[in-house]
Amino acid sequence: MMKVVLAGCGAMSKHWLDAVKQIDGLAIVGLVDLDADRAQARAREYELSNAVIGTSLDAVLDETKPDAVFDVVVPAARREVALSAFAHHCHLLTEKPLADSPENARVIVEAARRAGRVHAVVQNRRYVANVRRIRRFLDSGAIGAPTSIHADFFVAPHFGGFREEMRHVLLLDMAIHTFDAARYMVAGEPAGVYCQEWEPANSWYRQGSSASAVFDLGGGKVFTYAGSWCADGFRTSWEGSWRIVAERGSVLWDGHDGLKAEVVASGRDGIIDKTQPIEVPPLDPTDRVDGHLGIIQDFMHAIETGAEPETRGADNIKSLAMVFGAIESAESGRRVAIAKEAQ
Repeated sequence: MMKVVLAGCGAMSKHWLDAVKQIDGLAIVGLVDLDADRAQARAREYELSNAVIGTSLDAVLDETKPDAVFDVVVPAARREVALSAFAHHCHLLTEKPLADSPENARVIVEAARRAGRVHAVVQNRRYVANVRRIRRFLDSGAIGAPTSIHADFFVAPHFGGFREEMRHVLLLDMAIHTFDAARYMVAGEPAGVYCQEWEPANSWYRQGSSASAVFDLGGGKVFTYAGSWCADGFRTSWEGSWRIVAERGSVLWDGHDGLKAEVVASGRDGIIDKTQPIEVPPLDPTDRVDGHLGIIQDFMHAIETGAEPETRGADNIKSLAMVFGAIESAESGRRVAIAKEAQ
């Protein structure tokens, strides 16, 4: 039985605890929150009557001696939680983003390495079924190597609260999902970015609700991102809307169930090469899906076997570097190199 302490009992913790209910061999032995009443309420809601409740993570870790910590705290507290977990010889699975700054991200990843503990990030949209199918299809070479990746994200949520007061709200709070999916689907390594942010007249956010970015993903691959959190009408999926152009064809994904591809055929219509539909194969039995559930299971498997989890911090920091590179570019008005040492 793997014993786990969950830190942070806000709204997001429900997604974690809903997934935990479906997993055999995992027990929540402690709940930590600055608001003890909130932690008690979660314990009652999920029938965790034996869980130790506390406002100090160190104290609860000392008492329960768990195998792992689930970090669902606000990003500003992530470094403190991570260092506490590793000091208590715990493995760590953390909500996205990995950290609230490039420096803190590097500190956390290095601390995990020194401690010899498994450290992974809940980059849950990487575990969407069609993201898996696209990666496998492109890896097959059926339409050649990908060259251009284009993603549109247009949604208009009225969150209220802290998001509407954040700076760089779209890039910091949401875009990492799209950036990470792009990097995963085409096996990209971020090398540089140019980004512009703006605040449309119809926006209800303080700053950064709309952005456009062009990334160099290495190997001749370019990724363009266009997004807005105040675009009413014709909204995209939360996964975005995608076109991936490859050497001999293209993939279109609407972010829902609409996934299709075309490959270059023989002959031309005038000056345009003919194309024909090509099937994107279904999920492979080995594909890991199911969002939080899939990631938690992957994390447990890594601890039990010594394998590296797919969303390990040492890899996820590359997606986070895309976010901070885009923010630096938007603030400076220039192209920013995403150096290896920044990852």
